[in-house]
Amino acid sequence: MDDITEAVLNRDEVARFLEGGHGLSGDQARARILEYLEELRTTQRYELYRALEYPLYPILRKIDRVAENTEYATAATARGRVVWASNHRSHTDYLVEPLVLDDAGVRPPIIAAGINLFGGPLGLIHKHVTGALPIRRNTKDPAYLITLKAYVGTLLNTNDLFFYPEGGRSYSGELKGPKTGLFSACLSANLSGLSIVPVAVSYDLVLEDHVLARQKVKRRQRAFSRELAEMVRYAVGYRSRAFVTFGRPISLDGYDGESRRSVLDLAHLVQGEIGRLYKVVPTAVLAAAMRPNITRAELSDRITAILDTLAATGANLAVHTAADVLESATEPLQTRGIIVAEEGRYRVRDRNVLRYYGRSIQHLITPAGATH
Repeated sequence: MDDITEAVLNRDEVARFLEGGHGLSGDQARARILEYLEELRTTQRYELYRALEYPLYPILRKIDRVAENTEYATAATARGRVVWASNHRSHTDYLVEPLVLDDAGVRPPIIAAGINLFGGPLGLIHKHVTGALPIRRNTKDPAYLITLKAYVGTLLNTNDLFFYPEGGRSYSGELKGPKTGLFSACLSANLSGLSIVPVAVSYDLVLEDHVLARQKVKRRQRAFSRELAEMVRYAVGYRSRAFVTFGRPISLDGYDGESRRSVLDLAHLVQGEIGRLYKVVPTAVLAAAMRPNITRAELSDRITAILDTLAATGANLAVHTAADVLESATEPLQTRGIIVAEEGRYRVRDRNVLRYYGRSIQHLITPAGATH
């Protein structure tokens, strides 16, 4: 056995599972654990990872990366092992956020991603270059859950980890509630000095906005090849900024991975910080203020009211006046086919996509600020 396999099998929760139960004999339980462990096993080859930026340039050149508070990231890694937790807007998150860390001098961590991203050549790149960790979401197989928790707990002894507490991307646009599985797994590492750094990623325009908004709720897992084809379609003429904002490290000392209440408290604390850090971009403000048919003057007044509310809550604003919002957001939303602006009036062209952007800041404004 290699060191990781031996360490996983020697963990208390795995040893108890191997004693039998859950409808499995000891041998069957061991075989199931080893099968899942082989699936989870991943290797990052940093030199090849960094070189991936060049074949991905056609997409990356369309996204201007804007990093905020990188001093928190560098200070956290200087002190000890780090877990990064981020909201999840787009498939481009996997590209943008690790590169922002690398630009800041922080080696990209192992990143947890949905297992649907691990088919074909892309799967080989994830397994043997980027070091991505395949996650089976929504499974209730106790063998898998125990193996995942043990593997992550072991992995943190030698690697940092990046994951998305929401699980998958937000199809509605809003910040979703956190899932607790990987929080519990991180706490099971029992590493002194381990901290979580909250990260928020925000885009002027999300590459797959039309695809996500049309579905609204994820009903089934689609093949990534199909999703990729749709993203290529909507990449024509696409241009956006990606704001990646880091928060202060949150120490895991005092949290109990065996206490559901403690894990929930940690998850909600981290997700709350991510929501507070989230960059409020002009497109989101205009979308939240928009009505089906409205004059520019009326829209300006509604934008001002929303900006006042956001400023009062200490939101991370990219713009501070209605004039700046209208100047920055009108053209990209109109080019994207979401609104029409002509003769001093604004009209909605794609209500679903407009709502998708408006909901992205709903956690920062009062219910009265919701206009759709």
